[in-house]
Amino acid sequence: MIRSLHHVTATVNDAQQDFHFYTKLLGLRLVKKTVNFDNPHVYHFYYGNEAGAPGTIMTTFPYKDRGVPVGRKGAGQIRVTSFSVPARSLESWKGRLRERGVEVRDRAPRFGEAAITFSDPSGLELALVGSEGDDRSPWVSGDIGADQAIRGLHSLTIPIRDPARTLELMTAVLGFEVVNEAPSRTRLAVNGDLPGRVIEVVRAPEAPAGVNGLGTVHHVALAVADAAEQLEMRRELVRLGYRVTEVLDRRYFRSIYFREPGGVLLEIATVSPGFTVDEELPCLGRDLKLPPWEEPYRAVIEAVLPRVLEPPSSVC
Repeated sequence: MIRSLHHVTATVNDAQQDFHFYTKLLGLRLVKKTVNFDNPHVYHFYYGNEAGAPGTIMTTFPYKDRGVPVGRKGAGQIRVTSFSVPARSLESWKGRLRERGVEVRDRAPRFGEAAITFSDPSGLELALVGSEGDDRSPWVSGDIGADQAIRGLHSLTIPIRDPARTLELMTAVLGFEVVNEAPSRTRLAVNGDLPGRVIEVVRAPEAPAGVNGLGTVHHVALAVADAAEQLEMRRELVRLGYRVTEVLDRRYFRSIYFREPGGVLLEIATVSPGFTVDEELPCLGRDLKLPPWEEPYRAVIEAVLPRVLEPPSSVC
């Protein structure tokens, strides 16, 4: 029932730096500017393609000056978030990133795909993977053309100390298939071995346990078609002994959360209603959107959120 990756959510530092990096440097669209529904005094930024389609979305919680320490990267968390770009664009991306002061490293081809790796301003480990045949429509703006633009998420890399039970869950319950293997690395894909549908599990018995904080991924969401499929999956997970949250209204999708055996926090999110539920498509990301239950406190919330400078919209 899992269709693809839905989104990745990370804990980051400075809101302005985060916004500039993902929209101006990487060229993603800010499709929603809202707040962390569990902590409304912190932004929640959603970056993706034009409409923020599932499988294209990177989201961040900027926690600067909120007492959150730097996280520890390790087992039981997403270590590398990879984006898909046209294979022929990797050299131009290396030049673009280096011109802007980002340290870029070549990664040896893995499963037939070349990649470059780098970090964002908060220390998140990112990669651009050269993909052939990724036909998802990119968001094109500024100085990044369609022949270079990010298509969406490519894959996630997860180190797990003992991945046997993780792999069993992924294949027997969540519908992933083993599509390739390398020493200490298993490539899993769901609904086809395509960018935006891949998770690579790395056996890392000596890795320290990851600790969430600035510069680490908080969770990954997997997409299901609708609420009925989500409830069916929840019932199965509960039957198997997993501690699963009740269904939560995240405004743009409905969510359940649980931890897989290796410690990674997983979310299962519905595709609908999407980001146009409270903004027209041309205007996505322009205004601060609050969930209805926080709207009475808008003045208080806006007073404590840092100001993020962005170019005025010429459309809305």
